[in-house]
Formats: sequence, C-alpha cells, structure tokens
Amino acid sequence: MSRRLELTVTAELAGTRVDTLLQKRLGLSGTVVRRVKWLEDGILVDGIRVNTRFCPAVGQVLSVRLSEPERRSGIVPASGELDCVYEDEDILILNKAPGVSVHPGPGHYADTLGNYLIDYYEKTRQEADFHPVHRLDRGTSGLLVTAKHPHAQEVLKKQLHTPAFRRVYLAVCQGIPENWTGVIDAPLGPRPGSLMEQMVRPDGKSARTKYGVLRQWGGRALVSLELETGRTHQIRVHMAHIGHPLTGDYLYGTEEPEVIGRPALHAGYLSLLHPITGEKLQFSVPLPEDMARLRCG
Repeated sequence: MSRRLELTVTAELAGTRVDTLLQKRLGLSGTVVRRVKWLEDGILVDGIRVNTRFCPAVGQVLSVRLSEPERRSGIVPASGELDCVYEDEDILILNKAPGVSVHPGPGHYADTLGNYLIDYYEKTRQEADFHPVHRLDRGTSGLLVTAKHPHAQEVLKKQLHTPAFRRVYLAVCQGIPENWTGVIDAPLGPRPGSLMEQMVRPDGKSARTKYGVLRQWGGRALVSLELETGRTHQIRVHMAHIGHPLTGDYLYGTEEPEVIGRPALHAGYLSLLHPITGEKLQFSVPLPEDMARLRCG
C-alpha cells in the first residue's frame, strides 16, 4: 500500500499550479516533487495523472505519492532483532541496542539496523525504505528516528539542532565534574593520523554540549547531556576534554571490558514534531542493563 497525501482544492486555491500546491500547501521540497512526478501514480488529480503545470479546479482532489515503489537504498534484508518504540505510516522510532551499527559499511554489510529494517518492511509488506534522520555510534544505545519515505526524512532533518527536535543523552563518566551543570564549548576536528578519532582543536568546527550531573557514586557520575551541535563523537570528546571521559571509552578514556564493553552512553529521551501532522511526540527509554549496573555499583 502506497503512502499518499491529499489536498482538496478550495476556491482560494483554484487555478494554482500543482507544483506550487505541493510545495506551499503540502510542504514537499522541489527534490521530492521532481522525483515523484515521473511515477505513473506520482501526482494525480481526481485519480488521473497530471503534470506539475496543471491547475486544478474547486473541489478537485490533488493526491501525491510519498512512498517509493522501489527501494533505492540497495540495502539487503537480514533478519535481526528490532525494539520498536513507535511506528506509523511515516516514521519508525527504535530503541537501539549497544553494539549494533546503524548503516551498513565495511565489516557490517548484513548485521545493521538498516538490514533489519528492510527485512521487517519486506515481511510486513510495507512500501518503505531506510531513511535515517540522525545516527548513533555503534556502541551507543537508545532512541533513533528513521523515516519511511524521503519527504518525512527531509522534514525531520530540518528540525535537527532546533527546539523542535530534542535529544537528551545519559552517560556515566569517570570522576565527578567540579561544576554540576555547564556548557562545554570547544571546537572539534579530526585527530591527525587517525581515521576515526576526533579532538578539540582551534581550527575545528563549532561544538557545544550542555551537561548536568544527576548522581554520583564511587568515583563516577551519571550525567545528562544535550547537543547544541552534532559533531562526530561530540559527547565523548567533550567529556574527555573536561577531564571526565565516559566509562569504558576505549578511544578517549580507558577501556574497561570487565566493567562495560562500550562507552557508557545512551540516548534516553527524544521529542520531535511529526513530519506530516506537526504533532509533538515524546519518548523515553530506561538505561540498558550494562549502564544500570554501573549506576547501581
């Protein structure tokens, strides 16, 4: 079943070109309009295919296809566990397990969330593809938003790093920050000679992280963090920069496999505006077991 949007033409809108209605009234980008107009059922008026220059009359119904008949991602389906927090025709929100990559890549072509989602869409006969809105590191757990079609992805990506799209992370760090609340404002860029590592450097890109200590115990602290920017490894580098690397962070702190097998970072809260309805949606998930053990230790 394809996902479509409809608009009944009022007297005010009569005589307006289809491309204008799609962009100004239904919020589609020019890129999406250019993509769907070539589909046999991409743009219809009263069920009949029209081009983007057509001007519908009062009472006619303009309909546009949002879902794509063919998956363009090229991701191969593979069976895997998904913890679905929310799902509708446009988006799917997951509670990502630690140790699972989001995107297929070298060494992980068939064991990522992308593979598992395509497999899920095939088994449930959904006309949907993998359109991630943001990413989480392989070791990070928690809430991740994926769109089912390009329009939803575009709308949500525009919300990133605005008040409309809010993410709160929980982390366990080594030591107790002297200031229990604060903003870490330190530019980030790649570390020379490393393919993965980032570092604070004056010529880096602007990066700001808000933090607040929630609890302390045994030389560690549970910290909440919000990103004002979205740089690679931002939370991990910033916490190490102030002298409190995340517990288990093998890159920016000390690897402690006997304590936790990954950096102790979890995306625990998420709020966003639905890409079609504009409704505010809010979600939260508890700490996973490996981080909960640290907090209770």
